[in-house]
Amino acid sequence: MKLYNTLTRTRDEFVTHEPGKVKMYTCGPTVYHFAHIGNLRSYIMEDVLEKSLEYVGYEVDRCMNITDVGHLSSDADTGEDKMLKGAKREKKTVMEIAQFYTNAFFDDCKKLNIRIPGKVVPATSCIPEFIEMVSKLLEKGYAYEAGGNIYFDTSKLSEYYVFNKHDAEDLETGVREGVEEDSNKRNKIDFVLWFTKSKFEDQELKWDSPWGVGYPGWHIECSAISTKYLGEYLDIHCGGIDNAFPHHTNEIAQSEAYLGHKWCSNWFHVLHLNTSGGKMSKSKGEFLTVSLLESKGYDPMVYRLFCLQSHYRKALVFSYEALDNTTVTYEKLLGRIAALSKDEMPLDEEAAAKLRASFKEALENDINTSLAITALYDVLKAKTNDFTKRTLIGEFDKVLSLSLLEMADEYAAKKQEESAAPAEVNEADAEILALVAERVEARKAKNFKRADEIRDMLAAMNITVEDTPNGPKIIRK
Repeated sequence: MKLYNTLTRTRDEFVTHEPGKVKMYTCGPTVYHFAHIGNLRSYIMEDVLEKSLEYVGYEVDRCMNITDVGHLSSDADTGEDKMLKGAKREKKTVMEIAQFYTNAFFDDCKKLNIRIPGKVVPATSCIPEFIEMVSKLLEKGYAYEAGGNIYFDTSKLSEYYVFNKHDAEDLETGVREGVEEDSNKRNKIDFVLWFTKSKFEDQELKWDSPWGVGYPGWHIECSAISTKYLGEYLDIHCGGIDNAFPHHTNEIAQSEAYLGHKWCSNWFHVLHLNTSGGKMSKSKGEFLTVSLLESKGYDPMVYRLFCLQSHYRKALVFSYEALDNTTVTYEKLLGRIAALSKDEMPLDEEAAAKLRASFKEALENDINTSLAITALYDVLKAKTNDFTKRTLIGEFDKVLSLSLLEMADEYAAKKQEESAAPAEVNEADAEILALVAERVEARKAKNFKRADEIRDMLAAMNITVEDTPNGPKIIRK
């Protein structure tokens, strides 16, 4: 298997510290708000990576953190704690916010067939580990205390900007807007390991430490959690490309200073999901979530397929038109699978071996999901029996996770039901049918406001419209 390694900026042969086993770490969500679909693109592609590694024969041990403290509104350690910001916004405690949005994140993962990593660790559960790591960095001379906070001293490193070759002035205070300089720092690019009560007096979550009552910086969390649960050597670390600097850069700096040796050999970064206006974020434009897509009639599997049709290292541009096109693609794919016979037959071993080889080759080619989907279509076109085709589709879908066999069976059942059952609404009821038709046209024109108005009008008439892959289904209450 060859993967693009952001650290070396080349496509490298994937080699693990222990043969046949993968220690994989994923940066998890900061649970102060819902995840938008741009965030979830990264988790979809990391999910495919994990399942691809398993498909080609690796045993994967994967860990993910949940950031429920310490992530400030600027990645350069300035501004308000995002968790506190969320708590103030909703007039709840920080832990109430953390639990609610952690559950919401897991719900989105379930809808998108994203497997939850075997080890999920909230940052607040590892305070002793953070303190121990910071203490050792101080002891080794890689950290210093100033103004009540503990900072990592980047001047002690032979190289800091490991993912790029920027001059120090280029990225001296971070990558986000509104960054303020911290006068406590010896060097502008130093970063916080531990905050004490000298800052953010209204911080809700605080712990005793050798340096006073305080809380951890964001970056120390992933280093300590990964070391505790995966050991001193990581085989691959994943995240969105916006985490490469400063978060992952700082992780490498503090982890290798703490451990005294190279820490993670492979870095897997997923590029942004953009809109026509640029990078997707929670602070501008329509806040695109899985629930919003569902409210507009889109199946989460359609969004997953939309992501898989593009390579993870290419920026992907989202539009409803593109999602409509993917909906058509998904429905046609389900229709072709639904047409396959379920009769038990001998597996065509020769055909299966060739088709499996093509699928495996796509995965080993830097997780080329577009080619993997082509290999799926090759199964449908192959001159072999339907039992072999359904068997291979099931195998490939363990990686693609598009619920293909399950959804194809539902597709076939609905088709049969529609052809056999009488209309659920009297066709003479012209007003209802006209409203339903108008709603369909409004949705096609992206006039969702009008579509929602019509839905409410129908509801007042005790009519529910269920959007299905085969068109609107009209149900009288």
